[in-house]
Amino acid sequence: MVTFSVIPLLAVLVSALGALLIACTGERRRNLREFWSVAAGVAMFALVASMIPAVLAGRTPECLLFRILPGIELAFRVDAFGLLFAAGASLLWILTSFYSIGYMRSLKEHAQTRYFSCFALALSATMGVAFSANLFTLFLFYEALTLVTYPLVGHKETVEARAGARKYVIYLLGAAKVFLLAAIILTYNVTGTLEFRNGGVLSDAQLTQHPSLLLTIFALFLFGFAKNALMPLHSWLPAAMVAPTPVSALLHAVAVVKTGVFSTLRVFFFVFGLDAMRALGADRVALVAASVTILAGSLLALSQDNLKARLAFSTVSQLSYIILGAALLNARGVLGGTVHITNHAVSKITLFFCAGSIYVSTHKTEISQMSGLARHMPWTMAAFAMSSLSIMGIPLTSGFVSKWYLALGAVDRQSLTLLGVLLVSSLLGAAYLGQILYKAYFELEEESPAHDEIREVPWIVAPLAISAAASLLLGLYPGLVLRLAGKVMP
Repeated sequence: MVTFSVIPLLAVLVSALGALLIACTGERRRNLREFWSVAAGVAMFALVASMIPAVLAGRTPECLLFRILPGIELAFRVDAFGLLFAAGASLLWILTSFYSIGYMRSLKEHAQTRYFSCFALALSATMGVAFSANLFTLFLFYEALTLVTYPLVGHKETVEARAGARKYVIYLLGAAKVFLLAAIILTYNVTGTLEFRNGGVLSDAQLTQHPSLLLTIFALFLFGFAKNALMPLHSWLPAAMVAPTPVSALLHAVAVVKTGVFSTLRVFFFVFGLDAMRALGADRVALVAASVTILAGSLLALSQDNLKARLAFSTVSQLSYIILGAALLNARGVLGGTVHITNHAVSKITLFFCAGSIYVSTHKTEISQMSGLARHMPWTMAAFAMSSLSIMGIPLTSGFVSKWYLALGAVDRQSLTLLGVLLVSSLLGAAYLGQILYKAYFELEEESPAHDEIREVPWIVAPLAISAAASLLLGLYPGLVLRLAGKVMP
C-alpha cells in the first residue's frame, strides 16, 4: 500500500543540510564542525529507522516532487530493498564520522572542512539513490555521487592523487554517459515509463517484439553502472586507493560501490524482472560477467603487496557475489545476493578502518612490513581477523550467511560450475587475507626501538571494534536483515 510521506525527502536532505553547516562552521571551530557531521549521520539513521516498521507492515512511503513528462518524475519511494541499503549506509556513516575525526586529526590532514562537507553530500546522494522511485531520479543522484566524491578521491592533491581522481571520474562519468544514459533513453522509448515496478515494466508483447534490443539495453545497464566494478570497467577502483583511508571505506562499504550494485539489482528486479531476464537469456550474460570478475578479482588481490590495493581487488571480487546472486533468478540466490550488500559492507569497512589504523600508528602500507604487528596493535588486528573470517565465509560470521544462501541458490539452479566459482573464490579469499593474519600473528618482527613506540589511537580503534563486532552479530542474529531482504523478491 503506497502512502504519502515526507520522511524519504528529509532523509535525503538532512546530510545536505549538515554539509552546509559544516562548510559555514569552517576550520576555526573544528569541534562544532565535526559535531554537525556526527549529528547529521545520527539524524539520517533515525529517519531511515523510523520507516522500518511501516515497510515491514507492507506500506510503501512515497514522495512525488514534480513531474517533467508522463513517466518521468522526480520522486522518492521506500521499499524493503531501498530501506535495507539506506539503513546500512546511514548506520555505517556514523561510525565513519567518528573514525574520520580520529584519522584526520592524527595525521593533521589539510582541507578538513571540504573533506567533511563532501562526505555529507555523498551520503545525501546515496540516500537519493536508495529511495529513487524511477530511473530518472536514480540517474540524477547516481551522477551527483560521482561528482561529490571526486574531491575526496583527490584529497591529498599529489600528482598520484590527481591521476587517481581523474581516472575515477573519467571511468564513472564516461560509462554513465556512453552506456547508462543510452540504456535509460532506450528503456523509455520501448516502455513509455522509467518507473520501478515489482516484476518489471516489460510486457509480453515488448519481449516478443524487441528481444535483441532489450538484451542490448540490459548489457548497457550492466556495464553502465560502472560503480559495480564489473570487469573490464573495474580499474578505477584500485586507482582510487590514493584517497585517505576513510574515503576508501566510503568507496568500498558505505556509498559508491554499493550504489553500483544496488542500482544494478534495482534494474534487474524492477525494470526487467526475473521472468523477463530468463526469457531474454540476460541472466547468463550477468552470470558470466560476475563469475569472471569474482575469480579474476581474487587472483589479482592475491598478487598485491600494498594492503589497500589487496582490499580493493577483494572488493572487486566480492561485489560480483551480489550480482551473481541476483542473476541466479531463484529465491535463495536473490536473498544471498541482497543480504551480501549489508554483510560485505560491515566486514569490508572494518578492514579498511584497520588499514587506516595501521597507517596512522606505524605509517606502514605494505603487507610485507606487517610481521609481528598483532603484538603492538592487538585491537586492530583482532578486528581485522574477525572481518577477514566474515569475508572468507566462516560460520557464525555475517559473510557465512550470505555465502550459504548463494551456495543454495547455485544448487537450486543445478549449476556445479557456479557452485565451484563460489568455493574457489572463498579459498582464494582465505589465501589473500590469511597471509596477512599469518604475518601479523605468527611471523617474528625485526627488532627495532621504533616498534616499542607503536600505539593504537582510541578514536580510530573504537569504530573498527564496533564494526567488527557487527560482523559477528549479523552472523549470529541475521533475522532483521533477512526479513527485509526477503521482501525484495517480487
